[in-house]
Amino acid sequence: MSVFVTGATGYIAQHVVKELLAQGYKVIGSVRSEAKGEYLSKLINSPQFSFAVVPDIAAEGAFDHVLQEHESIGTFIHTASPVDFEVSDIQTGLLDPAIEGTKNVLLAVEKYGKNVRNVIVTSSTSAVRDVSGKRPSNSLLTESSWNEISIEQGLKNPRLGYAAAKTFAEKEVWKFAKENQDKFNVTTVNPTYVFGPQAFKVQNKDRLNDSAEYVNKILKLKPDEKIPTFVGLFIDVRDVARAHVAAIKNPKEFNGQRLVLINSAWTNELLAAIINKQFPEVAIPKGSIGASDEELKKADLKWDNSKTKQLLGFEFIPIEKSVTDAVQQLLDS
Repeated sequence: MSVFVTGATGYIAQHVVKELLAQGYKVIGSVRSEAKGEYLSKLINSPQFSFAVVPDIAAEGAFDHVLQEHESIGTFIHTASPVDFEVSDIQTGLLDPAIEGTKNVLLAVEKYGKNVRNVIVTSSTSAVRDVSGKRPSNSLLTESSWNEISIEQGLKNPRLGYAAAKTFAEKEVWKFAKENQDKFNVTTVNPTYVFGPQAFKVQNKDRLNDSAEYVNKILKLKPDEKIPTFVGLFIDVRDVARAHVAAIKNPKEFNGQRLVLINSAWTNELLAAIINKQFPEVAIPKGSIGASDEELKKADLKWDNSKTKQLLGFEFIPIEKSVTDAVQQLLDS
């Protein structure tokens, strides 16, 4: 049985593919064009990887031909979803690809997934943390927490649009799971800000994907520039990949579970301090652990993902290693 991964050129998806291949799985990845597929195949360089072209995941029946042509698919991993906070049309740029793309995946699996038993969807803590204003922003995040955002709120700006897109796409997943509870094992993976190196060689370090770019932005600061204030939560991309594969290895145990992937909190001050410590030759502003601690106190972030950690059974990669590995790769590229 093979594993199908949508959006295989993405930051997280490439790590998922890499981890699957390392674990001995045969992998088929979807790409938007033949050229992208050929490029990715050269990067991955494995006889166990092949690709299928899906030009538009939001198009009706987008994945039907894939499942009809590849009856060997036993697990379907859906990672493809746009992350573009500069999009001009939120509906067509964020909401439709995420929500309609997810519907297309689920319909295709239901109709043509002859041997598919496991469905794993990459969601986000954007579907967990409530930004609707109905709950306090510092309320405890757990595997049962949901963002109560509306589509109307999502249309206000791209950041809210992304949150709405991930929330309503994931709701489609759990609707599908309920309607097909005897046919498929369904799991969602909900990571927060994802750091760490690229799965393969960095091709363009001027602009990485939105999450990994946070580290890159600090690396690009000049020594006399001010470090922007920012507070967030963190998980390493390799742990995100391992979580997807864990759900395949123990499908019954992971069936019906939302995996909330949060390791620790971070600030730009902390990122700068780690880079200062690990790469003293790099000329960037001096980060302050003390300033970072003060920012984190004010943010009052609260979460409890102990259920996820117990299910996964492995230790998360600490932020210092994640940032160090990412920076080292950028400096080497």
